Amino acid sequence: MNDRADNVRAQNAPAPTSAAVARHAGVSRATVSYVLNGQAAGKVSAATQAKVKKAAQELGYVPHAAARSLRSGSSALVLIAVPADRVPAFGPLFSAFVARFQTALERHGYTGVLHGARADRSPEDTARAWAELRPAAVLAAFGAPLTAASVGILRRSGTRAVLSFGPPPAPGAHGITMDQEEIGAVAAAHLLAGGRRRLGVVVPREHGLEPFSGPRLAGAEAAARVFPGASVTALPLAHTEESAAQVAARVRESGLDAVFAYNDEYAMLLMRALQDAGVGIPGDVALVGADDLLLARLLRPRLTSVRTRLPEPEEVAALVDRLISDPSVTPGERFRSAAHIEVRESSTG
Repeated sequence: MNDRADNVRAQNAPAPTSAAVARHAGVSRATVSYVLNGQAAGKVSAATQAKVKKAAQELGYVPHAAARSLRSGSSALVLIAVPADRVPAFGPLFSAFVARFQTALERHGYTGVLHGARADRSPEDTARAWAELRPAAVLAAFGAPLTAASVGILRRSGTRAVLSFGPPPAPGAHGITMDQEEIGAVAAAHLLAGGRRRLGVVVPREHGLEPFSGPRLAGAEAAARVFPGASVTALPLAHTEESAAQVAARVRESGLDAVFAYNDEYAMLLMRALQDAGVGIPGDVALVGADDLLLARLLRPRLTSVRTRLPEPEEVAALVDRLISDPSVTPGERFRSAAHIEVRESSTG
């Protein structure tokens, strides 16, 4: 009973303040502020810093991020903004990037937070919702809305760095650009250069992938125009075994001799369906994926895949830190992806 009463009292007790930490450590509140806000270098001795940190730990004191952002104009948050309706559609590559990016940001003193952007809001309303959190930086990924006006809203609210990941950057923003058309063009050019002429291109039915699948199809169509007699057929495919079986039957019946399957996950699904339908790979149909996942190399036949060179998450975190420190850096494209083909057995022979 006493333990329960103690727990209730602890839950109802007021949160410890920086003044309480200062009294407990025997230092001034200014000293506590320097230490706990990471500004103690050259101002507070190492011994005093240790004393303040120990006092804060003993009292259970945690700095108030909102109050700190009011004082400084921004927080230590870096928003990794993606359209909320597309989050489930992103595969393992993006998930791995986010995890490493968040870890790298921590080493620079920031906290990376994944934030879903509502599809029913305008870019300006979305920017206002982001600005309410007073982020130090926003990385808008894969179609999260950015316009010149929304970048301006973020800048005026104290966000020091605005970046886009995927599409070309909006005016006033920095960009990490992924050329989706190039991915489709590289895949198609490889298949066509190998003598294939009736090319199918998988277009995922899953919602949220249209900004990627459309340009990849367009890139394949552009590549096919260079090869006389080449044709491209769009193959809508849902990520289910039933849909894959239907597409495999269509591939066989229409006489397609090559397929760019959008990415490795759809390629693996379609490969199994084609093999179940008695279609030889690569004898009857050459198959190419994208992303160069490890599983692509474990398939039999091993899967040819388009590999996209992106900046390392640590490079992006270092760029974010530099742009926050010096917001006068001229906005523009900072990194651009480069695609190349990793040739394996699924497309040769």
